[in-house]
Amino acid sequence: MRVAIIGGGPGGLYAAALLKRLDPSREVTVWERNAPDDTFGFGVVLSDETLGGIEHADRTVFEAMQKHFVRWDDIDIVHRGTRHTSGGHGFAALGRKRLLEILHTRCRDLGVDLRFRSEAPYPEWLAETYDLVIAADGVRSSTREAYAQAFRPHLTSHHCRYIWLAADFAFDAFRFEIAETEHGVMQLHGYPYAPDASTVIVEMHEDVWRVAGFEDADETESVERCAKIFAEALGGRPLRSNKSAWTTFRTVTNEHWSHGNIVLLGDAAHTAHFSIGSGTKLAVEDALALAACMREQPSLDKALAAYEEERRPVVASTQRAARASLEWFENLGLYLDQPPRQFAFNLLTRSRRVTHDNLRLRDADFTGAVEREFGCPPGTPPMFTPFRLRGLTLRNRVVVSPMDMYSAVDGVPGDFHLVHLGARALGGAGLVMTEMVCVSEEGRITPGCTGLYTGRQAESWKRITDFVHAQSPGTAIGVQLGHSGRKGSTKLMWEGMDEPLPDGNWPLVAASALPYKPGSQTPRELTRAQLTDIREQFTSAAWRAARAGFDLLELHCAHGYLLSGFLSPLTNHRTDAYGGSPEKRLRFPLEVFDAVRGVWPEERPMTVRISATDWAEGGNSAEDAVRIARAFAAHGADAIDVSTGQVVAEEQPEFGRSYQTPYADRIRHTVGVPVIAVGAISSWDDVNSLILAGRTDLCALARPHLYDPHWTLHAAAEQGYDGPGVVWPDPYRAGSRRPRTGRMDAPKPRLTLGT
Repeated sequence: MRVAIIGGGPGGLYAAALLKRLDPSREVTVWERNAPDDTFGFGVVLSDETLGGIEHADRTVFEAMQKHFVRWDDIDIVHRGTRHTSGGHGFAALGRKRLLEILHTRCRDLGVDLRFRSEAPYPEWLAETYDLVIAADGVRSSTREAYAQAFRPHLTSHHCRYIWLAADFAFDAFRFEIAETEHGVMQLHGYPYAPDASTVIVEMHEDVWRVAGFEDADETESVERCAKIFAEALGGRPLRSNKSAWTTFRTVTNEHWSHGNIVLLGDAAHTAHFSIGSGTKLAVEDALALAACMREQPSLDKALAAYEEERRPVVASTQRAARASLEWFENLGLYLDQPPRQFAFNLLTRSRRVTHDNLRLRDADFTGAVEREFGCPPGTPPMFTPFRLRGLTLRNRVVVSPMDMYSAVDGVPGDFHLVHLGARALGGAGLVMTEMVCVSEEGRITPGCTGLYTGRQAESWKRITDFVHAQSPGTAIGVQLGHSGRKGSTKLMWEGMDEPLPDGNWPLVAASALPYKPGSQTPRELTRAQLTDIREQFTSAAWRAARAGFDLLELHCAHGYLLSGFLSPLTNHRTDAYGGSPEKRLRFPLEVFDAVRGVWPEERPMTVRISATDWAEGGNSAEDAVRIARAFAAHGADAIDVSTGQVVAEEQPEFGRSYQTPYADRIRHTVGVPVIAVGAISSWDDVNSLILAGRTDLCALARPHLYDPHWTLHAAAEQGYDGPGVVWPDPYRAGSRRPRTGRMDAPKPRLTLGT
């Protein structure tokens, strides 16, 4: 087999070495446009996991690298003159130039043909001449661009500028330092890569970079100014550059990683922000996987397919973490006023890969100090601290998220709802929310939706609230009021979500006469008189909810239902006083809020659920969400429940663990209003992390509570917590410890004699 590799970075070189070592008969050629000793950047950080893979795949390379590793455990965060250190992290780094020298030597020893100062031939010629072409030619891959229609790349530029520099001394920890200058906030990322050298990355938002004059500064001036700004961190020592230039990070993704016999590797296929140190790591892991798949699979096509199948989910997970970290630094200014220790915890957990629980394992003293500053009593996880909204004090931070059950008859909640909501109230959550309760018969989503537009419905809801208050004292129960708008008159979810009923449809109304999707019923645009009627329907339902004994009321302004339909420019095309500008689109939802607040008891809190982004071009964005949240807060909303999407059928959400929480975080720190975070929060560790970092005040979980109605009680048991933040019902207290599972728990018998 003849293999051509375009690009002589760590990924390309390591792939060359592995492919040649696994099959010496292969003819492997590497083209690199630069000289052997050229390198851009300074140090490379590798995880223990990656190093273990290198050791297993090629011990010669591992042993050569090991001689030059610099290892350390601590991370220092310096903010407003205070340094906090967190230990137990474990890093290994070496110089990028040294790593390349090791890989050059290994490739030559194995018989790889290395061609430096050589532009690779055009990929089309290579594909015809060689059996396999590996494009490891970096973030600006010309190979990827030549076959853009096949690979279908997507490149996203971000909002910070950064520059790679070096210092001629070794930091004694991975150091993050924040500088608040007259031009704005700047940050330093620094780590050692040799006994006498450190990588230093200086980063700032592009607006700050421009105002500070770096746009017009040459390389020398930039280096000198950075050294002056971070003189304390550097001990007054200078910085040096290596053809260093200010740049913006670009996230690269591709729909396909191979085309014929051409395959992408490393930054050509994907990038991950340097703040989680994954660029070289991912490229090396790509090389390992590609070489292994080439050995294991019977044909090239199957090998390339297996390589992509193996690597894509790993890369996607890393890119999600990197994106979260990148955006945290882009929005760094939001967190400057946090207490220094909480700020440090927030920074450490920014990517959601380091969490409260594993940070406590790494450094219990640091995590314990953050908890004490936050106000956690001894032995109390953050999720079991109380939270007050107006006259209601929740005993913990867990919310059972609203979940439509589609199980009512004529809008009346029945035994199913009593058992469903009652079980979750007994399960320990601080607040249990109903599904969206409709304010009129025409405002239902499906025939199975509940309502609060008749006295009989209100009586049935009172039966449920009475049960919760009597059998689970201390648990609050909230009602979510809404109107389906253009998304109504559809089948039950399990019969066809958002699909129109085959018969028995009722007429729909909405902000504008736009169907939800092709085949959906077209609603009528609401008239002024109808707007008044619907506002009165909301107030009547709120009055009934108060008499039914609900502790909290949430106004549903999300997910494309009626009030959400007014907020989004994609669904509101009105030309009257209720459409057009953002302020006009807010008008009717705010009128409804004010009317409901007017009849809802003063001491009981009122929240609003919003979709913080429409996940669609031309729709509401995170910036719009801040404006919407600010408007509701100004009208008296006690908290904003921050969800996303479901506004238009053509949305393109970016799913992932805790993927909606950054929107809640932004609203909390920009508007200064309490928030409820939702969206793929699945573990108590996530809840503790988000609460302690100050990214949210409450966490709402849906599917975990379907899987386990007693999720909160079990979270307490698994953390060894027994206190006022969660109370086991007396009949259940015997189950507050995990049951034994059989002989696996028993002492093992002695089977050998001692010596």
